[in-house]
Amino acid sequence: MDAVRVLFPSLITIYGQAGDTPPEQLGLFAALWFVLPLAALLLPARWALLGGGAVLAVGRLALQATDGGLPQLYVSAVSVTAGIVFLYGAARLVAAPHARLALPLGLALSQALHLSIGHLDLVWRDGPLPWIPAVLAAAAFVWAALGVTGTTEPAPGRLWFAFGPALLLTGMYLGPSALIGNGVTPHDRLWPTLALLAALAVLALAGVYGHPAQLAPILMVVAAWIAHDDGRLHVATLPIFALGLGWCLRVAGTCPAGRHAGGALLAGMILFFVGTFVYYAAYDMVLGFDNAYVPLAFGVVIAATAVRLPDLPGIRPAIAAALAVIALWTFPRPSGVESPGVAVDRDEFTLITYNIRMGFGLSGTLDLDRIADWAASKKPDVVLLSEVDRGWFLNGGHDDLDRIATRLGMHYHFAPAADELWGDAVLTNLPVRNVYSVPLVTEGYPTGAQAQSVTVEIGGKPVAIVNTHLQEPEIQSAALSSVTPRPPAVVAGDLNLAPGDPAFHRLLTEIGLTDPLKLFGDPPTSPADDPVRRIDHVLLSPGLTAVSAEVPRVPFSDHLPVVVRIRVG
Repeated sequence: MDAVRVLFPSLITIYGQAGDTPPEQLGLFAALWFVLPLAALLLPARWALLGGGAVLAVGRLALQATDGGLPQLYVSAVSVTAGIVFLYGAARLVAAPHARLALPLGLALSQALHLSIGHLDLVWRDGPLPWIPAVLAAAAFVWAALGVTGTTEPAPGRLWFAFGPALLLTGMYLGPSALIGNGVTPHDRLWPTLALLAALAVLALAGVYGHPAQLAPILMVVAAWIAHDDGRLHVATLPIFALGLGWCLRVAGTCPAGRHAGGALLAGMILFFVGTFVYYAAYDMVLGFDNAYVPLAFGVVIAATAVRLPDLPGIRPAIAAALAVIALWTFPRPSGVESPGVAVDRDEFTLITYNIRMGFGLSGTLDLDRIADWAASKKPDVVLLSEVDRGWFLNGGHDDLDRIATRLGMHYHFAPAADELWGDAVLTNLPVRNVYSVPLVTEGYPTGAQAQSVTVEIGGKPVAIVNTHLQEPEIQSAALSSVTPRPPAVVAGDLNLAPGDPAFHRLLTEIGLTDPLKLFGDPPTSPADDPVRRIDHVLLSPGLTAVSAEVPRVPFSDHLPVVVRIRVG
C-alpha cells in the first residue's frame, strides 16, 4: 500500500505530466507493472516470496530517499511489481488458517497506520525521523518473510483472487474519504474518526469470527450498493461495509482448497488495476457508463468468492441483515458547523487563489505542508483552492483540504465537482454566510465543475466571493453571470481562459468585472515551471479595488498562485 500510494499519483504527475501524456499511453505504461508479475508463474514459490519481498523492502527504503522525479516513479513501480510477486509466493506457501486471518488484518492495519500519522505517508515527510519507522517496518517485513517455510494446506484461490478487489475498496472507502466533513474542528472529525476506527477493527475481527457464512455475500453486496451511491460511505455504514468485506474474506478462506492460488492472486491484482484505472479514467475520458458501478461490481465479485452453495437455504437471516443495513443507510451523516468567524475592523483583505493539483508539486512530491506554510507567510484572509482531493485512492488517499486548513488554522467550506471527494474550497476565518455551490453544465466533458459562492464580512460590509475551476471555459464562463451575486463581488479561480480569449472578454462585460492584474504587470500563471499564459484570475466587481497583486514563483503545483490585496468601499 505504501508503494501503491506513491505509484498512482506519480503516474499522473510525473509520467502523465498532468494530462499532457495521452491516456492510452499512460494506461499501457501503468498496466505494464501489473502484468510483469505474471513472470512469477515461472519461478519456484519460495524464490518469488523471498526475491519479491527483498526487492519490496529495499524499494520501500529507496522511496524514503527519493525526492520526486523519475527515480520516484520507477522505484514505486518496481516496488509494486515486487510486492505482487511476493504475494504470489505467499499465496502458494502460507497456510489457509493464517491467510484468512492475515489478509483482513493487514488491510485494517495499513489503513489504521495511515490514519494514525495524519494520512500523510512517511514517504512524503522530510528529515531523519521518518526513517526510523520505515526501517523498522522493512526489517519486520523481511523477518516475517524469512519465517514462511511452506505448507501442504494453501488457502483457496478464491481468497487470493478476492484480495485484489478488496485492496481497491479498502483504499477507496476505509481511508480519509470516510472522515470528510465541512469544517476543521475536532468535534467535526470525532464521530467520523471513531466510526472509521470501529470499521477497521471490525474488518480485522471479521477475519477471526464470522458465522453463518451465508450472510457475508449479502452484506457485501448491500454495503457496496450504499458505497457506490455518492463515492463515499455514510459514517453509520462504515462498520457494516468493513464487516461485509472482512467476513467475505474469511468465508472465501474456508472454502475447499484449489491448486491455483498463485494464479488467482495475479488475476485479482490485474483486476485491481483495471478497476482503479476505469473508475478514475471516467473523469478524463467518456466511458459510456457511470463509473459508480465499478466499486459495486467489485463488491459483487468479492461476495461471489464467499458464496457457498450449501449455505444458500439460510435466506431469512440474510434478509434481516439487509434490512438492518438499509435502516442504517437512512442515518443522517454528520456535517461541520459553520464558524461564526472573527470580524475585522478594516476595509482591506488579502485573497489567494491557487490550483494545487492535489498537492503534488513540479517534481511529483506531495507538498501540502509546503503549500500551507507558503500561504501562511502571505497572511491571507481568504484562500481559494482548486483541484482539491479529499481521499481519492488514485492520488494516494490524502485529505488535502484538512491538512492545509489545519496547518493554516482556518475553517473551510468544500464544494465537490467530481464525485464527493474532488473539487474546490474556500478557507477563511472571517464571518461567512450564504454558502452554496452550483454545478456547471458540461457538454460531453467528463470532469465535473461547479461555482462555489460565499459571502464574507470585511469591516462590517458583505463581499461575495465566487470560487470556480472551469473545465469547458467557452460554455461554463457564460453560466457564471447567473451565479455571481450583486456587487461587491470577486470571481476567482482557474478559469482556463487567457485575457485575450473572446470568452474572457464576454465574462468581464456580461458580469461587469475588471481584471486588476493587468495593472500589476499581467503576470502569467501556467505552466508553473515556465509560465506563458495567465489562466488563473482574480476578477473584481465595482466597489472593490486591488491595492496590490502578485504571482509568486513557487513549485508546489503545475499552476502558480495569485495573491491580491483588495480594498472594499
